[in-house]
Amino acid sequence: MRRAKITIVGAGNVGATAAHWAAAKELGDVVLVDIPETKGMPAGKALDLYQATPIEGVDSRIIGATSYEPSGGSDVVIITAGIPRKPGMSRDDLIATNTNIVRSVSENVAKYSPDSVLIVVSNPLDAMVYVAWKASGFPTHRVVGQAGVLDTARYRAFLAAEIGCSVEDVQALLLGGHGDDMVPLARYTSAGGIPISQLVKKERLDEIIKRTRNGGAEIVSLLEKGSAYYAPAAAAVQMAEAIIKDKKRILPCAAYCEKEYGIGGYFVGVPCVLGSRGVEKVIEIELDEAESKMFQGSVQHVKDLVKGVKI
Repeated sequence: MRRAKITIVGAGNVGATAAHWAAAKELGDVVLVDIPETKGMPAGKALDLYQATPIEGVDSRIIGATSYEPSGGSDVVIITAGIPRKPGMSRDDLIATNTNIVRSVSENVAKYSPDSVLIVVSNPLDAMVYVAWKASGFPTHRVVGQAGVLDTARYRAFLAAEIGCSVEDVQALLLGGHGDDMVPLARYTSAGGIPISQLVKKERLDEIIKRTRNGGAEIVSLLEKGSAYYAPAAAAVQMAEAIIKDKKRILPCAAYCEKEYGIGGYFVGVPCVLGSRGVEKVIEIELDEAESKMFQGSVQHVKDLVKGVKI
């Protein structure tokens, strides 16, 4: 059986860590592409990772490159390229520079891996996934943004710590844009099947939701230089695994919504079924008046971000 091929564009912290997770899960062969100042950097990181495979007992070939030719024929391409968020910098501030980067990357992906599924991680996510779609010319179901998986993971981790239970037992759902204006849905959150409202007091839950919204900024502040990379990389690879293995996972992702939720043609965080075709279905859930209001506010911010995109 042919081994899957995963290309990760951007060999910085997020990209290299994604390569690590993908190899550790033995999802397929990995190509790490970057055009850094130190030309040997992607090859060096890839060689280091490949030398770890006998220790871990995984059969994944890992190579690094400064051109897109070795990535040809990839099944999934994870785009992490772009400048990182810095202290005091909002995701919106990143838009002009990262638009140019993601546009160039997407055009090259379309040239060398025209049948791939694109997973966008670059910030500001909700705008960059739109850029990738336009620049690649791919159908909407083969372009998806990694947002909700990361945000939900942060939410679940904080809740598990609060309850004192396994993170595996906490299930949660978030909608909307990535980051500051995400919409956590307490009604769809539980631990071991028990509604979260029975386990965490409302005041404390509100504090946890606020911390989740500021999850990326909190890490940026603590690191002082750089931003989160372990969890964002793991989230992207979870999505890649669902696609490569055709798992039909229901995951919250930035997916293209036209009639769904009445959004009208934007990539917004919603629950999706991920399989071999990419986004195979957008699931519409019932929202109460307060949830709908928050969601529409988040959608409007996404629309405002996209207005600032110059492709």
